[in-house]
Parts: sequence; C-alpha cells; structure tokens
Amino acid sequence: MMSIPSLLGDGKGNYRIHVVGNSGTGKSTVSAYIATKLNVPHISLDALLWGPGWTTPSDDECKERIIAAMAQDSRGWVIDGNHRDTVISEHATDVIWLDPPLWLYLPRILWRTLLRLLKIIPSCAEGCKETWGEVLSTKGIIWYCISQHGYRKQRYGEMLAHTSIAKGGKMRRLNEWDGDLTIWKAGLEEMLRAH
Repeated sequence: MMSIPSLLGDGKGNYRIHVVGNSGTGKSTVSAYIATKLNVPHISLDALLWGPGWTTPSDDECKERIIAAMAQDSRGWVIDGNHRDTVISEHATDVIWLDPPLWLYLPRILWRTLLRLLKIIPSCAEGCKETWGEVLSTKGIIWYCISQHGYRKQRYGEMLAHTSIAKGGKMRRLNEWDGDLTIWKAGLEEMLRAH
C-alpha cells in the first residue's frame, strides 16, 4: 500500500496550504510551523481581514486581499482561517482540517483570551480589542467557539467526504487528541529531509 505524503503540493515543489478548523483549534500555530518548514509566507485571515473595531471589508475586497496575499510568493503559502469564499480552497494544493475535541481546545481559547484581555499577548488583528463584557457575552470569542464547534464539524466533515486525500482529493483531518497531528508533523519532517 502506498503511503500518503504529509503534503501533496503541486508536484513541482510548491505548496499552497489552507489550514481550517474552529477558533482555538491551533490553526495559527500549525500554519506558522508549516510556513517555517517550507520557507513560504504564513497568511492569517484574521490579520488580513479584520479592521480596527472588528470591521470587515466587503466580500469583493476580502477576495481581492486574499488573492493579493496568495500572489506574494510563487513557491506557495500557508493560509490559516475560515472564509466562506472558496477562492483559497480552489487554489490550495492541500487543505488541513484541525479537528480536536472541544474539551481539548476550549481551555486554550480561554487562556489565550485571558492573556489578550490582560494585554500580555496582542489581539488577533490590529485595532481589535477584546473587553471583559464582550468576551463574556454571546458576541464574544468563547461563545463563538462553543456555538461553532458543531457547525464546523459538520461543514468540514461534508467537505472531507467529497475531497478526502484518501479518495484522491486534497483534504485531510487531523485530530490532535488521537495523535494525528504528531504523526503528521513527523511525516512532514521526514518528507522534507528526503527532498
């Protein structure tokens, strides 16, 4: 049986990777790791699309920003974040869905939010401040994370059913609790050493 490489790429040594998953699942951390290993840009959709005061550009401007960011390096990119437009997935050579159990990543998002509230770490985008009242409301990141868990699981589960790497597609699911992420990282290291 032929093993599936950690990344498919385009067959010419270029990698365009889209990392998706619910808030707090580790998208930014994993994306930064991959981008460093491949020496390609790491593009955070949060930083790219959120404006001061949590404003967002129009759908057309979002798409323009994403396309411009993807064009910055011909060797590829790693984009983290969820976006309803399919432009990223259409151009990606690999889609990685981070899907740990909620009980594993909810404490991380609580900790990260606390550090942001205390101004120990920066917010996810410049000019997007979080307040205690906002964080503890139904508009805050904690409620968003909890309420979106099932939705993301269903949405990306359906995508995976159609585009799974095991079926010749370009999407894979990594569940940190099952050890998938650790095994995948080891496979990436081995793949890069071989090249």
